[in-house]
Parts: sequence; structure tokens; C-alpha cells
Amino acid sequence: MGLTQTLSTALSGLTATQTSLSIVAANVANADSPSYVRKAVVQVPIGGSDAGIGVRISAVQRTLDQYVQRQLRVENSGAAYADLRAQFYSRLQSIFGDPGSDGTLESVYNNFTNALQALSTSPDDATARSSAVEAAQLLAQKLNDTSEAIEGLRGDCELGLADAVTKANDALSQIAKLNQQIAGAPPDDAATAAMLDQRDSYIDQLSQLMDINVVSTGGNGVAIYTRSGIQLVGNQAAQLSFDPAGTVTAVSRWSADPTQRSLGTITLVPPGGGAAIDLVQANAFRSGTIAAYLQLRDQDLVQAQNQIDNIASQLASALSDTTAAGTPVAGGFEVDIGSLQNGNTVTINYTDTATNTPHTITLVRVDDPSLLPLSDSATATPGDTVYGIDFSGGIAAAVAQINAAIAPAGLQASNSGTLLSVVDDGSGTAVVDGLSATTTATSLTGGVALPFFTDGTQPYTGAITAFGSQRVGLASRIAVNPALVADPSKLVLYQAGVAAGDSTRPDYLYQQLASGSFTFAPGDGLGSADVPFSGSIATYLRQVLSQQGEAADAANNLKQGQDVVLSNLQQRFNETAGVNIDQEMANLLNLQNSYAANARVLTTVSEMLNTLLNI
Repeated sequence: MGLTQTLSTALSGLTATQTSLSIVAANVANADSPSYVRKAVVQVPIGGSDAGIGVRISAVQRTLDQYVQRQLRVENSGAAYADLRAQFYSRLQSIFGDPGSDGTLESVYNNFTNALQALSTSPDDATARSSAVEAAQLLAQKLNDTSEAIEGLRGDCELGLADAVTKANDALSQIAKLNQQIAGAPPDDAATAAMLDQRDSYIDQLSQLMDINVVSTGGNGVAIYTRSGIQLVGNQAAQLSFDPAGTVTAVSRWSADPTQRSLGTITLVPPGGGAAIDLVQANAFRSGTIAAYLQLRDQDLVQAQNQIDNIASQLASALSDTTAAGTPVAGGFEVDIGSLQNGNTVTINYTDTATNTPHTITLVRVDDPSLLPLSDSATATPGDTVYGIDFSGGIAAAVAQINAAIAPAGLQASNSGTLLSVVDDGSGTAVVDGLSATTTATSLTGGVALPFFTDGTQPYTGAITAFGSQRVGLASRIAVNPALVADPSKLVLYQAGVAAGDSTRPDYLYQQLASGSFTFAPGDGLGSADVPFSGSIATYLRQVLSQQGEAADAANNLKQGQDVVLSNLQQRFNETAGVNIDQEMANLLNLQNSYAANARVLTTVSEMLNTLLNI
């Protein structure tokens, strides 16, 4: 080997060593950076001929396990989902409180029933009357506060979605920008590797917000899709938008129909433009922070709201509703429907003689014909067939609608004034087993039932309007009847001539709450449409508190499990991608020795050349 070749070899060694030293220095400097991936140089020999003998750097590589990285992003999304739900369930649990503890909805309800029991024992005691009204006011206020707190949680979800969409747009924009820069950069130098680290950091941020699928497009490029297959970013980024609701109330709901929707939805305009896609309707979010917010806002917290609305509605109905059984007539029964109000019902029980199968028909008074027909889910009665009957045209027109509804069952209806008769049609295909009407008391006098609790200042009748069932959001509006607050004596004096010590009405009120059995509307997590929850209000309350406690524990357990999985994967990833300071120091010593050896060769060659020149 000639001196020139030796000089060239030493210079290539110095150059390679300098590059390697800079990489080691970068590794050490970024050892604690969470998104930094350890870099390593790839050296290849230069062999013989005109190229001489030496070494060169062919690439600066990132040392990572791509399979583990993919799994880490999946679990990153799952951990973010579980963590957020655990946080909100912890807050929800603090709203409902622990079963048996003071200040919970259960304890306030028990205080009210205890006050009614005391009134039943001493109906002529003015203090007992006032105490019962005050206990009722505290119960109504507790329902109002609980509803308001749940509305606040849903409002936080709405704000959280707006923030998450902003972060997602930023990450998508940065990923698209880096994709373009990486495409125009040398594929294997240090600057490109640094840009790959940056892009991975934004992809990791995006994976916390939503579950994504990262696809390599060649040349270090990537395209990102939702798990449902909708593209989010390539060389261009999609644009997400969110239209948050100004105020989230107990009746606020998301709907695929924009005219029915009172909560924000997330839409996507594809890269390069095109028709917007409603990602919520497309079920594009299945994990991550955004999916957790949507699950909480539209399902979990709505279920909690339904529970307290069920409590409020049954509390109001238990003390104000009366069911009157029909009187037998030839071929069936008759019942007075003159007191039916919007939302009140008539129940027809009959047997199909061909199959000997019992059936139930529920007729619901409706004053707005635009709401017809009603769904069978309009009542909590399992297995009944529901017909909405428009009473806006008077009883005769209503009876004509009833006839049209029940004729296919082999029944017929008629009226005499406000008396409704339902009988078999004579064909022998059906037998009427019973007829009843459920009405709501609107006056403090006239019967033992009374409108103790009201919807604001209006009676609660279970009315169905263009805004939905009156039950929805009732917990936020329920109040003690202002007339009763003004005159607590009406807790005892239900009609003229009743003695001040008469316990008839107090006994009725107490027994309705202490031992009355009610069917609660489904959609609250404690029953189904086929088998709704039935029992006393106190039993339902205990079940609600127990279910909420179990849900909070389940959410926390899921979070802990996800944290363990994520931690283990992160550790596996760091074993390859993380910087080991001891290893880098060992590499540094080797590189220093290599640098010194190459420098010594250069010095020696220089001395030899000087000697030759001086001869």
C-alpha cells in the first residue's frame, strides 16, 4: 500500500469516527427525551482498486422494534381511553356517594320517608307537617344538584372533545409536513432520522387521541387511517371539525339527524377535499381519549342521568297517580277517562282465544298528533303494544282512534260521555280480561293522591311532547308543589270535613314510598326493555348506588390493567430504542481509540512524506 492510499484510509477512518462520535453525543444528550430513538451508524468497507482501502458511513439507523412500536400505539390508545373513563367515574362516584353514607341521595330520601312516617303517627302536629315538606324540598334539591353535576360532567366531555380535535388537527398537520420533508431528504442520514423521531412523536400523540392504523408507503413515508378505514393523513392532512354545544343540559342528546342533535359531532374533510364524513356516525372512534369522551357524554353519563330521572318520575307519579279499575259490562269493561291528561294511560288486557295467549295494549293520551305513532318503548310495561291516541279533537274522535287500534285484536270501543267501554267484537277471537285508567291528580284536594312533586310548577303526567318524554331531565326540574309549601296542612286535609288528626292521606303517602312497587323505564343499566327493573323506590336507589360503585371500580381496574400492559410494552420498546449510557460510554472509548489510531497514522504518513521531500 502506498503512502497516498494509507493517507486516504486514515482520513476515511477519521471521518467515519467523527460521524460516529457525533451520533454517540446525540444519544447521550437525548437519553431522557421520551420520543428519542437511539441512533447507530452503519459502516461499510471501501475495498481496493481506484477507490482505495478504507471505510465509509452508509447509513444512520434508528434502533427500534417496529412490531413492539405498533403494539405500543394500540395500548397507548387503550390506556388513554381507560384512564379518562376512570377519572370521570371517580367524579361520578363522588356525586352519588357511597351507599349508607350521610348526604347521599339515599339518605336524603330516607329522611323524607321518615318524616312522612312521623306525620302518619302525628297528623295533627303542625311541626310534623312542616318537617315533611322541608324534607321533600331537600330531596328535590338533592335531585336538582345531582342532575346539575352530571350535566357538568357531560359539559366537560363536550369541552374535552373540542380540545382533543384541536390537538388531533395539529398532529395531523405536523405528520403531513414531516412526510413531505422526509420524502425530499436523504433516506439514511442523521437529519432524516431526527425527522422520523419527530413524526413518531406526533403519531404517538395522535394514538392517545384515537385508535389509528399506520401504514408504510415506502421511502420512509406513512399514511394513517382510522381503524374503520378512513384516511386521516398521507402527504396531506385531513381536517377535523367539531361544533360544540353552547350549553349541555339534561335533555341534550347526540343524533345522526342534524335537526335532532343538540350536542357536537366530529366531521372530517378528506385530504385534498371531498364530501365531509361524520366520524361519530361512522363509529370511527373505538379507543383513545376521543372515544372515551364520546362514550361518557352519550352513554355512561346519559345512563346516570336516566337513573335519577327515573327516581324523580317515580317519586312524582307514586304520590299523584291513581289507577282505576274498570267496571264489568257485557263482553268487557268500562272506565271513566274524563280525567286523562297528556301522558296518562288506559290499559287493556285481553286473551287471544285462538292461542290462549294473554296480551296487553296501552293507550297513551297525546295532544300533539305530529308525534304519532308512538313506539312500544313509550311505556316501561314489558311486552305491551302501545298506541298514541290524539285527544285534541275530543273524546269521540279519540274513541274512533281507539277502535281503529284495537279492532285487529277482535275488540271494539265505544263511549257514553267520558265512560269508555272496551268489549269483544262478538267474533269470539278475543276475551277482555281487564280495563284500567291511570290519571294524575292536579289538585291538593279531592282524593288521597296529590301532586306533591311537580315539574317546575306544572303537574308531572309523563307527557310526551315534541321534546320527548317529560321524564327526561325531570330530576333537574322537580320541585315541591308551591301550593303545598304555602299550606302544609293539605298533607292531611284532603277534602272538606276531614279531621285534623286524620291519618288517611299521610298513611297513603308513606305506604306508597315504603312498600309501593313500580316499574322503572329501561335505559338506565338496571334492566332491559324485556325485563325492566321493578321494585320500591328505596330498592331502586340502593341498586343505583351499588351499580355506580361497581362501575367506578370496573373503570379503575381496567385503567390499572391497561397501565400494566402499557408499562411492560414501553419497557420492551426502550430495551431496543432507549439509550443505555454505559453502552454509549463504552462506544465512546472505542471511538476515541479509533480516532487516536487514525490520527497517529496520519501523523506518521505526514512525517514520512516530509522525510521523503527533504531527501
